[in-house]
Amino acid sequence: MTYRYRFLSLLIVDIFIVTLSIFLSYFFRFYGDIPDHYLDQFYINALLTVCICTALLIAFNFYNRMWKYANVEDVLLIFGAVMAGNALSYIFTYYILGYVVPLSVFVLSFETMILLTGTIRLFWRVHVKLNRRNTPDPTLRKALIIGAGSCGTLVCEELKRHRTLQPVAYIDDDPRKHRLRISGIPVLGGRERIQAAVELYGINDIIIAIPSAPQKAIHDIIEQAKLTTAKLKIIPRIDDLINGKVTINTIKDVDVEDLLQRDPIRMDQRQISNYIEGKTVLITGAGGSIGSELCRQIVQFHPSSLVLLGHGENSIFSIETELRRLVPHIRIETVIADIQHATRIENVFQLYRPQVVFHAAAHKHVPLMESNPAEAVKNNIIGTKIMAECADRNRVERFVLISTDKAVNPTSVMGATKRVAEMIVQTIGAHSQTKYAAVRFGNVLGSRGSVIPFFKQQILGGGPVTVTDPRMYRFFMTIPEASQLVIQAGSLVKGGEVFILDMGEPVKIVDLARDLIRLSGLEEGRDIDIVYTGLRPGEKLYEELLTNEEGISKTVHNQIFIGLPGNLSVSELELKIKRLEKLLDGNADQIKDALNYIVPSYRNQALQSN
Repeated sequence: MTYRYRFLSLLIVDIFIVTLSIFLSYFFRFYGDIPDHYLDQFYINALLTVCICTALLIAFNFYNRMWKYANVEDVLLIFGAVMAGNALSYIFTYYILGYVVPLSVFVLSFETMILLTGTIRLFWRVHVKLNRRNTPDPTLRKALIIGAGSCGTLVCEELKRHRTLQPVAYIDDDPRKHRLRISGIPVLGGRERIQAAVELYGINDIIIAIPSAPQKAIHDIIEQAKLTTAKLKIIPRIDDLINGKVTINTIKDVDVEDLLQRDPIRMDQRQISNYIEGKTVLITGAGGSIGSELCRQIVQFHPSSLVLLGHGENSIFSIETELRRLVPHIRIETVIADIQHATRIENVFQLYRPQVVFHAAAHKHVPLMESNPAEAVKNNIIGTKIMAECADRNRVERFVLISTDKAVNPTSVMGATKRVAEMIVQTIGAHSQTKYAAVRFGNVLGSRGSVIPFFKQQILGGGPVTVTDPRMYRFFMTIPEASQLVIQAGSLVKGGEVFILDMGEPVKIVDLARDLIRLSGLEEGRDIDIVYTGLRPGEKLYEELLTNEEGISKTVHNQIFIGLPGNLSVSELELKIKRLEKLLDGNADQIKDALNYIVPSYRNQALQSN
């Protein structure tokens, strides 16, 4: 039914209802024998009421509403429009004819209009409901909804409307809802009933519909649901509930990020705005996972301009296009450059005059850097040195290096080069007006080269899923979490700190692989296997967040800590780096030996085996 046809149909029905209501009110008032002079009043009153009521209903967008979703607000709208229409026509009729409409006529017409107008809409809603509530389709997958609140009810209605899944029951921890029926399906009990419900009703899908719940509660529910054979889905954002955007497309599969038992980051907006708002911010590696997310987060604090520096043109173009669409009022500058080229980087600083620098550009793939140590040194050490020195010469206010937990007691070339990068910003910062700091955190879920996309690819390919060692643990954080804490750490910089982010509890890699298999609706051993391949070059079983020389102190933010810097000599570090540079054309063992000379805690596995 087109909008025009629907509008005209409802308008004609309402005109008929208003006219009939006015007539019946006169008819019953005078017991079926309406005096002649009141007939004239009836015609005038009916005409005025029809015109005024329909005009009010159109003005209030009454005919733009979907009555199968009618609520209390819609009922109040009917009441207000009919009351106002009757009152105005009562007054105008008096002024035109000089005598009043009988009060009983006014009351009767008002009551009849409300009754008939509301009944027609209610009948339509009941008609839609009855048509929807037919026999269950045996071909549809059965769904168990976790959460019988506003969001869960909306999800249930959406599933019934689109008939993509068959909702059969709710689970809710509120004992007041237990044994009740909401939207026609029962509330079975609390989360402890999830397994029993899946077995009893043959559930295929579990939908978690409590977007306002704390992350720990979500984590506990997922752990319960993982014990079943059902596939897990979730409503991801509370904003969707607030904005009324809960639709079938909102429901997504539960991902590994949902398993992290952490609540959202609380950012100090004022602190961050103080050092970013109105400033020119330069981000290196802006096309990468962390760099691009830093861009998305930083524009929320209204910098005057954002300079995106990267080596890959496609990734820089992608984030530039996204930002220009999201924040057209902020000046976006793009720079394709290699941080190893000192002259080019100096020109960039001279041209754009950045006041805040986030240095996210780095080579981070551990096994690849073991095979290509010279490239790791050039990018992670020489490139960082060039960036840090340019920031000093050009009086940048703050310089934040993105580091890694692999820099702590490193066993890999990548980790050792990032530790040297930390040392560079600490030593330069000790004698500079620029405030330097490094931010150290663990693995980032979903970033390029990380284990999650690799596991997902293996699962899609039918397996096996390869895990290096069943004893391996790693710290994990989502990309938005890491980026938000990096930005927050930038507000705490005083000079020379290594900020350490609270990564939560370490996660066993094999458990991560099992969770991914399970969340994909598969079963380990039956549908897909896990194969152990052994540690790769440069890898270790456990990552650490502090070196032996560093103590730790708290900051004003409960998820950011400071590793206290050791005593570093600028001249000594400079000499060691120059010695390392001279060896870049030599063999890999010489480079690793030179790295070990700069970072004594570097445990080069190849040298140890010799």
